[in-house]
Amino acid sequence: MKYIFVTGGVVSSLGKGLAAASIGALLEHRGLKTLMQKFDPYLNVDPGTMSPYQHGEVYVLDDGAETDLDLGHYERFTSGVMSRMNNMTSGQVFDAVIKKERRGDYLGKTVQFIPHVTDEIKSRIHKVSEDNPSVDVLITEIGGTVGDMEGLLFIEALRQFALEVGKDNVCFIHVTLLPYIKAAGEVKTKPTQQSVAKLRELGIQPDIIICRTEADLDEDNRRKIAMFCNVEKKNVVAFRDVAHTIYECPLDLRRDKIDRLVVDRLGLGHTPAPALEDWETFVRRVIHPKHKVTIAVAGKYIELQDAYKSIYESLIHAGAHHDTKVNIVRVEAEAIEDHGAKAVIGEVDGILVPGGFGDRGIEGKIQAAQYARENNIPYFGICLGMQIATIEFARNVCKLKNANSTEFDKSTPFPVICLQEEQKGVEDMGATMRLGSCESILLAGTKASDLYNGADRIHERHRHRYEFNSDFQDKLQESGLVISSVSAKEGLVEIIELPQHPFFVGAQFHPEFQSKPNKPHPLFAGFVKASLDRAQIQ
Repeated sequence: MKYIFVTGGVVSSLGKGLAAASIGALLEHRGLKTLMQKFDPYLNVDPGTMSPYQHGEVYVLDDGAETDLDLGHYERFTSGVMSRMNNMTSGQVFDAVIKKERRGDYLGKTVQFIPHVTDEIKSRIHKVSEDNPSVDVLITEIGGTVGDMEGLLFIEALRQFALEVGKDNVCFIHVTLLPYIKAAGEVKTKPTQQSVAKLRELGIQPDIIICRTEADLDEDNRRKIAMFCNVEKKNVVAFRDVAHTIYECPLDLRRDKIDRLVVDRLGLGHTPAPALEDWETFVRRVIHPKHKVTIAVAGKYIELQDAYKSIYESLIHAGAHHDTKVNIVRVEAEAIEDHGAKAVIGEVDGILVPGGFGDRGIEGKIQAAQYARENNIPYFGICLGMQIATIEFARNVCKLKNANSTEFDKSTPFPVICLQEEQKGVEDMGATMRLGSCESILLAGTKASDLYNGADRIHERHRHRYEFNSDFQDKLQESGLVISSVSAKEGLVEIIELPQHPFFVGAQFHPEFQSKPNKPHPLFAGFVKASLDRAQIQ
């Protein structure tokens, strides 16, 4: 197996994850099988208990691992299916080392950063390699910025790992910033030089330098970076700000032939040039669509782009599938509570209520669902959004006054959403929800069944503690609510819908975690199609 390690310097949020995912996509289009991995230096065991304001969305994998949102980029840009082994934090590293020490695994030795902690980091790379023998290239992104104290052990582990597997099997890629100083009218290379110098101090010489830049990278600066950073000039690659969509990133990096540089470095130069026609077609549809729809997303973290990252990307995928630009209107749920749904949401072609936790903005989301139902506006509720739709229907159609979820009102007379049985008594917050892929049965003759092309069983990823309360199932169904999918094992409600509505669907799971550029999730594709139908008759 060959290994690529992607580090970052100068500042955070440079797009290391997108660079790594783009390289993975280009290598796959050359016929290589890739797998991706993320090492995060923070001490949380995983991001599951972290606020979206701190870390953006939590991306959930098939096996239930709560991971960094970059793993979403990895799964969307490549064909690899990630597991909990593909995301590692300092918290996991130290937790594993301490547990081994307590069990006596170190045979009485003094436990130290080197070799014990670095060995634990290297063992994760070895484990993923052993579990995936058919993979040609493992790409590992190191979170944070070179020089940060918290990331030093990961850098040291990579230095050791490269010596152990042979430097010919390893490619180090360093992503840095080339700032443009407007007053001087110049692009400055000094931050890149100093960042690479710091990396070399730690024992790693990068093979390729990716320069994040607003402007293009001229030959003089390329030559200067190559000279001061001890790399060949052709190995200094520009990573330009893309104009329209992140899916342009692989095409941009291809301009400097980064895939060719990587395969040459790793001795894989026999692979053909990447066949990117399908990717280019997708990007063209995103940039130059024939149609347009406006969809309101009503949430509580709406000011943060990364809080609902996978949802926004899934809407782009579905839009491209229908040759449609999706204009997203971000609606703060609390504003709906203050001013009403009609005033805040206005005329849109679809309304989406995403997942979330806590009671802030809940009544605003309920009003959004009511506005969509009563005005025949396509509605898509995801996780909490499905529960919101259930509460709204119970209150306003079934006339169950003050119906609610016990998450928000423990004394509600009509708890149509309640805590799962197995969650009662659970005190720890981390990794204790219903998590990961579960099998569900689709009921024939429903909209959900049609959207999944008549499939009778599906597998979708979950992340929640509260469920549809089966005690109210008959009452809601008598009033017209259709339950179109239940979990195969427990019979829990997975999808609800209103058959007389153009599109009113709620899913207890998170379909956004399985949508890809040229393979949109069927529920998102159906929602955008219904929104487009509405837009075309307005």
